[in-house]
Amino acid sequence: MIETDGGLLKGTLDVLILKALSWGPRHGYAIAEWVKAITEAEVLVEEGPLYTALHRLERKGWLTAEWGYSDNNRKAKYYELSRTGRSALRAEVSSFRRYVQAMTKAIEATTPGIPEVA
Repeated sequence: MIETDGGLLKGTLDVLILKALSWGPRHGYAIAEWVKAITEAEVLVEEGPLYTALHRLERKGWLTAEWGYSDNNRKAKYYELSRTGRSALRAEVSSFRRYVQAMTKAIEATTPGIPEVA
């Protein structure tokens, strides 16, 4: 299990939040639950880093927020992707995919050598 206590790669939590919101507004707890469910509990988002990231993304203009009521009738702040946030999601996912591909090549390397450059 991987916990988002600041130990994850910079930007990972941002990508997860943006993706969770790509289907519509959610409050913080629902975002954390989506991440837990979609990763089969391999990634757990802690409350502190989650809300820090949500506020940062809101300041960047990637999210908008408004107060509403959750399913259990509690007041909750609902976050939604802005137009800028949708563009950011596409860019962040593209960048993250390149990173994952590069890391996969490194961890699956079968030789210790450095490839020669022509």
